[in-house]
Amino acid sequence: MFMAADWVVKGVMIGLALASVVTWTVWLAKSLELLVAKGRLRRALKGYLASASLDEARGVAAAGPAGAMLKATDLELKRSGDLPAEGIKERVSISLGRIEVAAGRAITRGTGLLATIGATAPFVGLFGTVWGIMNSFIGISKAQTTNLAVVAPGIAEALLATAIGLVAAIPAVVIYNHFTRLVSGYRVLMGDAAAEVLRLLSRDLDRRDMAARRGVPHSHGVAAARLRAAAE
Repeated sequence: MFMAADWVVKGVMIGLALASVVTWTVWLAKSLELLVAKGRLRRALKGYLASASLDEARGVAAAGPAGAMLKATDLELKRSGDLPAEGIKERVSISLGRIEVAAGRAITRGTGLLATIGATAPFVGLFGTVWGIMNSFIGISKAQTTNLAVVAPGIAEALLATAIGLVAAIPAVVIYNHFTRLVSGYRVLMGDAAAEVLRLLSRDLDRRDMAARRGVPHSHGVAAARLRAAAE
């Protein structure tokens, strides 16, 4: 049927076949990418949960967003120095949020093709069908007969375009929805990792503030020392 089809219908069929190849290629590539990324993030999150400080977390930091979160936190701590803890937490939170957004955008790269294929493939197949049926009617008028043997091949070729369109569209929609759920779970893991980094940061800053307070004399001690110096 393909070889006997009109060149427009052939083009539609070839385009839909390529779209189907793209769908399965994206499925394979993104499945492996998500599998590796989620495994790495889970290991990092497990290490963060078991850590009591940022120093301990650095020992289990992995590549990817989890490691980038720790690096961003360290960079902000270095730049902020002895600035107030609340400001440091706010700036780190902004940095972690940007890392989450960037990682989420990166992990969804390519899945838009699935949505496009799922939405357009049936209509492209329908276009091929309409074109093929038009050619069949033209053939009927030229042959001046309604014999089924004359009409059937053209209609069959036209309907094949619709079938290929559905074969391309249905897996694309299913795979896109599947990836949407997986990406949502990945984003939840990133949010958990960011929350753990903020928790460790808050704990370290509280320790820093407590140590600073212990190293500064109390106000009544300072006043007494001044009085003794004046008396002498």
